[in-house]
Amino acid sequence: MTSVALAFSGGLDTTVCVSLLKEEYGYDEVVGVTVDVGQPQSEFEEAEETANAHGLDLHVVDAKDEFAELCFDSVRANATYQGYPLGTALARPVIANAILDVAKEEGCDAVAHGCTGKGNDQLRFETVWRASDLDVVAPVREMGLTREWEMEYAEEKGLPVQSGNDGVWSIDTNLWSRSIEGGQLEDPSYVPPEDIYEWTDDPANETGTGLVEITFENGYPTAIDGEEMEPADIIEHLNEEAGKHGVGRTDMMEDRMLGLKVRENYEHPAATTLLTAHEGLEQLVLTKDERDFKTTVDNEWSQKGYEGLVESPLMKALEGFIEQTQTKVTGKVTVKFEGGMARAVSRESDFSAYSEEAASFNTETVNGITQQDATGVAKYHGFQSRLANAAYENATKDKPELATDVAEQSSSAHQTLSGDGAGEDESEE
Repeated sequence: MTSVALAFSGGLDTTVCVSLLKEEYGYDEVVGVTVDVGQPQSEFEEAEETANAHGLDLHVVDAKDEFAELCFDSVRANATYQGYPLGTALARPVIANAILDVAKEEGCDAVAHGCTGKGNDQLRFETVWRASDLDVVAPVREMGLTREWEMEYAEEKGLPVQSGNDGVWSIDTNLWSRSIEGGQLEDPSYVPPEDIYEWTDDPANETGTGLVEITFENGYPTAIDGEEMEPADIIEHLNEEAGKHGVGRTDMMEDRMLGLKVRENYEHPAATTLLTAHEGLEQLVLTKDERDFKTTVDNEWSQKGYEGLVESPLMKALEGFIEQTQTKVTGKVTVKFEGGMARAVSRESDFSAYSEEAASFNTETVNGITQQDATGVAKYHGFQSRLANAAYENATKDKPELATDVAEQSSSAHQTLSGDGAGEDESEE
């Protein structure tokens, strides 16, 4: 008897996969695994309903706290990908590991997902699964299925399945973000209706403001307005509070790992708020050198996080640098919600690298340094550039043709870059 553990959400893709794994792939048993990373209760009820219709053995794994901790790791790395805070991306390795654990416990021969061959999730799941000795099955990708075909198939089978707004949108929800895609949203010129959003109120209707104080310890958020909370509770609280002010909407053209450019819409009120606050605190406590280099580290962390490679050797090395810098990222930040935006408006920390006395226009001497001491620095600033420009002028003073040649070359290069005179090359394209 052969069995396969299926990543099961109760949505369209995974629902049709249950029948296909039996009918087309010949598995005797399909074990459904739903992993809790902060979805609404309605999604678990939908998964249970659909599983019952299939006679599917459904396992529900609670990974909410584990996912919240990974989200907080991403805060320390100021992690976003092209403006997106990595909600779906970071959830996939957590989900994949939970499914793999169930598959091993149940003695399954394979693991399966309902991802298409065009998205990122197939890669994020499989980078975890292919480290095991289980077979990996991907019916939607391997059979080249479309959503239209799946919806017709589900109707023929009488499966109680919906996808987003009665099947119009494809929606994925977790603690860190809510993604909406598919349907008319695939057209970049289509203006999304307001009803695609659930977490965020329309910023155009937002007239009030709000303030929230966030406490950090070693780069991790630990309290809201002085009240200590667990990571998942902090995220849920800020999703509600920031969402009331329309904070955390992204409508973007996203570059996927396979090279496709796609239209994506996201909601992420808590993520936007925490990332804004954390960066505001880093501005206060880290030196310029640390901040400049950490930008490179953060970008690499974000890229690997987007790819689902959270356990890669590079990621572990990056975490070493981040851990060192975060020993100073302890303090409080006040964030203001206004007009759909979140702004850090107050920062305080015992590790502050800022000196009000040194920066003030009202102090003359600080640690023995006076304003006049900057005169020498000002004289040297740009000295080499001035020297080089003077040398060039002297060298070309008696050779006007050299100066003319340089000017003509510069003009020609400018015309080429701006498109003038490009006709000769058009046939080569």
